[in-house]
Amino acid sequence: MASSITQISLFLLLLTLFSETQLSQSLRDLKPNPNRPSTSLQSITDVHDLLPKYGLPRGLLPDNVRSYTLSDDGTFEIYLENPCYVHFDQLVYYNKNIKGKLSFGSVSDVSGIQAKKLFIWVTVTGMHMEQGSDSVEFYVGALSEKLPAKQFEDIPVCKSKACRGGASVDSM
Repeated sequence: MASSITQISLFLLLLTLFSETQLSQSLRDLKPNPNRPSTSLQSITDVHDLLPKYGLPRGLLPDNVRSYTLSDDGTFEIYLENPCYVHFDQLVYYNKNIKGKLSFGSVSDVSGIQAKKLFIWVTVTGMHMEQGSDSVEFYVGALSEKLPAKQFEDIPVCKSKACRGGASVDSM
């Protein structure tokens, strides 16, 4: 009798240590989320292969990605070998670290990417692509511009310098 009371007490103590929030979080993780790709995506080592699983083109990021992290809530950090420039319709600068929040068809809270519009550099704050669309919409604060998705099918080559008309830009 004393042995079973001790076992029950031990069980209740362990149950108390496992707080309700930890249990509810564990149970929440067991439920599939239809708006998020499956957890098998965590085994994808190349971020370029991850982007299409989220409805985005592979070529949104340059070819010099060293590594990336992706949290369960979609926040990510991408580490490049070095900062660089890529020519799309506009000149784009990628910082060595890029951060944001990834969800299906969308990247928000972006930091580390800038585009040159006319004579000024503007910070890209988000990207969005409707499923089945042939364009990617880029956000700069409240403003946006749509570019053909075809530009982003291939992974772009990263350049350490941006050249236009014989002039070069080494850094910003």
